[in-house]
Amino acid sequence: MAFRGRRPEHGGPPELFYDKNEARKYVRNSRMIDVQTKMAGRALELLCLPEGQPCYLLDIGCGSGLSGDYLSDEGHYWVGIDISPAMLDAALDRDTEGDLLLGDMGQGIPFKPGSFDGCISISAIQWLCNANKKSDIPAKRLYCFFSSLYSVLVRGARAVLQLYPENSEQLELITIQATKAGFTGGVVVDFPNSAKAKKFYLCLFSGPSTFMPKPLNESNESNEEEEVQESVFTRERIPYRIACRGVVRKSREWVLEKKERRRRQGKEVRPDTQYTGRKRKPRF
Repeated sequence: MAFRGRRPEHGGPPELFYDKNEARKYVRNSRMIDVQTKMAGRALELLCLPEGQPCYLLDIGCGSGLSGDYLSDEGHYWVGIDISPAMLDAALDRDTEGDLLLGDMGQGIPFKPGSFDGCISISAIQWLCNANKKSDIPAKRLYCFFSSLYSVLVRGARAVLQLYPENSEQLELITIQATKAGFTGGVVVDFPNSAKAKKFYLCLFSGPSTFMPKPLNESNESNEEEEVQESVFTRERIPYRIACRGVVRKSREWVLEKKERRRRQGKEVRPDTQYTGRKRKPRF
C-alpha cells in the first residue's frame, strides 16, 4: 500500500482505512506520487534484477498502482494484490498496465509455485502486525504470508518489502516469521540518522544468501528529500507515469540516473561522457 501520514493503528483494518477519500490522495497528491515512486525505485534497485531483461514481478499492497507504474516504466511485467477495493478502483481508473487482484496477503498469496522473478512491497507488511479481530493472530498471518511468498518466487529470487515498523519488537516479529518460512536476508536502513528520510527495506532471498545491498548514506540524502514540487501545465500529451516522475524516459537525465543506480549495485558501467544519452542518427 502507498505512503501515508497516519499510522495503521489509527485507522482500523486496511480495507476500511483506504476508502475512496484516501484513494483520491494517491491520484491527486503530487507529493505522495513522488514519494511512492522514489520508494518503488529504491525497492527495484535492491532487487538487483538482470540488466536489460524484463521480469515478471509481484507487487504486494499495490494500492492505486503507483509503484507498479514504475515497474512498467522500467520494462517489467507485474501483478498487484491489495485488500482495498477503493484503491484497486483508483488503479483501474488510472489504466495501470499490471494485472490486479483483490486479496488479503495475511491469508496467503494465491499463485502457482515459482510464478514470479521477484517481489516488491511499499508500506504494507506492517499491517499484518495488527489484530483487527479475535481470530487475527499476527504471528500466524505473517508466517502464512511469508511461506506462500517463498513458494511463488523462483528459487534464488528476491523480495524487497519497504515497511514502517512501530518498534524493534514489531520488526523482530516480522523477521522471525520470514526466517521460519525459509527466507534469508536482512534489513537495509536508508538514512538511519534522518527522521524525515529514514526508510526500512526488508531484503529477502529465496535461496542461498548473497551479498546484502548497501544502505544509502547521508552524503546523498539531499537527493532523497521528500519535497513538494510545483505542477507544470502543458497541452502536450505526456504519459501520466513519466510526467509524475519528472524524468522523461530515455532522456539524458534518465540514462544518468539508471547508470548511477547500477554503480550503487556494484555493477560495471561505462563512464559518463558528453555523448551519454544522446540520440544517434539512423544508419543505412
